[in-house]
Amino acid sequence: MTDIIVIGSGIGGLSAAALLARYGKRVLVCESHTIPGGAAHTFKRRGFEFDSGPSFYCGLSGDQSLNPLKQILDAIGESLPVIPYDPLGHYHFPEGTFAVYSNAERYRQELEKITPAGAKEFQQFEQRLLGLYDAMKDIPTIALRADWQVIPLLLQRYLPSLGKMLLNLPIVQSSVGSVMDATIKDPWVRRLIDLECFLLSGLKAEGTIAPEVAFMLSERSRAGVEYPVGGSKAIVNALVRGLQRFGRELRLGCHVEQILVEGGKAVGVKLRSPQSPLKRGAMSYEERGEILRAPIVISNATLWDTYNNLLRPEDLPASYRQAALDTPAVDSFMHLHLGIKADGLENLTGHHVVMHDSSQDITVPGNTCMISIPSVWDKSLAPEGNHVIHAYTLEPFAGWERDDNYENRKREKAQSLYRALERVIPDVRERVVLELVGTPLTHAGYLRRYRGTYGPGIAAGKGMFPSMFTPVKGLYRVGDSTLPGIGVPAVAASGILCANTLVDVGLVLEVL
Repeated sequence: MTDIIVIGSGIGGLSAAALLARYGKRVLVCESHTIPGGAAHTFKRRGFEFDSGPSFYCGLSGDQSLNPLKQILDAIGESLPVIPYDPLGHYHFPEGTFAVYSNAERYRQELEKITPAGAKEFQQFEQRLLGLYDAMKDIPTIALRADWQVIPLLLQRYLPSLGKMLLNLPIVQSSVGSVMDATIKDPWVRRLIDLECFLLSGLKAEGTIAPEVAFMLSERSRAGVEYPVGGSKAIVNALVRGLQRFGRELRLGCHVEQILVEGGKAVGVKLRSPQSPLKRGAMSYEERGEILRAPIVISNATLWDTYNNLLRPEDLPASYRQAALDTPAVDSFMHLHLGIKADGLENLTGHHVVMHDSSQDITVPGNTCMISIPSVWDKSLAPEGNHVIHAYTLEPFAGWERDDNYENRKREKAQSLYRALERVIPDVRERVVLELVGTPLTHAGYLRRYRGTYGPGIAAGKGMFPSMFTPVKGLYRVGDSTLPGIGVPAVAASGILCANTLVDVGLVLEVL
């Protein structure tokens, strides 16, 4: 008997599943891919190991971290070996390079070298957000849930912090842009804040909520930036170990075709039928796994994939379904995964962001390129004498087809990424020993994500991220198209909110 089926083994799904297992629930995770991790999985080619998505991590170790993912790992008895580093990266603007330190004081010192007046304004900006962070940091995410029972819990255990939150309520509900407008006039600093917001949420300051940036700026200075040994795979494996430690199961290559709904209630899932008829004959109905039943189903698929592909149209109220499917999505990406020769690159650093043209908006596809070279910290990711590189930039899904021009278009679109890499490694093209170019079609296909998106593009003040609840009784959602949104800490938090809401408060208090 299964209590809960989780569709998808992204960090949101695994976080919910591992916590529910810790709470004693009989959980089964169904993952379509042969590798767990969703957008955070790691893949290997010719001895090179590549992170498919996130590459920047903060607060994975130590007692000071407020990262929701760290809180889950603590709850399930897991820890990660990490490699701390600072500066956390370099921003390469056309007019020069800015070293980005996680330490707040060193960050301001670098800013003073460029614009002393702007550095003072930035300090005022920080102070506005610091009060909000001070209120948030005393309420651990692992204590939260998404129903009314959170109210007595907060009143009982965190009343002083709730008072601080009320004092900061105007900022809680505002965008980073409004805080920036009230404190910063310097155009260089305004562009820097827009870039920081874009890297965090996919939106500039005017569209990014203030609590997200308050947490990011304060937490990376407080807890430090670090890389998990083994890459994002190490995080995924730790969550899987936690799930299995409590006797629960992850099934890979287990593709859910449909969420089964009867009388307005989720009752289980239907799996894609096995391809081999020879195997089918030797297996019982249950072993074939075509129907798996459980009173609760959690979807880690995107909002669009859940409502458009996993449910029948008649399973949802028509107006609700259409409104959900109309949720705006962040564009997809072009990806460039490279294996390169490392000779002569002893002083190479791991994170870079390159803006090609200051006269163009940072959100223009191909203009802002993100670069991660994790083998500068973890040499096990590449064969000896080599480095791995993951570079990516925004790219709309529209217009991409696997036609006769597909390969040419891939090469053409990859050029902005190569030009960005040449700002860091001038002879990078001559060093390449392995090249993999990914398009929005690649992203959508491998990750089974609607139009290859990274999640909703909901601007601050223009709506909230959808909650974990659905109109179908017993069906819940987690992941980057669920409150609190995009990013590893956010999707881990969505897993916490869901898991805690599905169990008695007493079980949560035991973990606390």
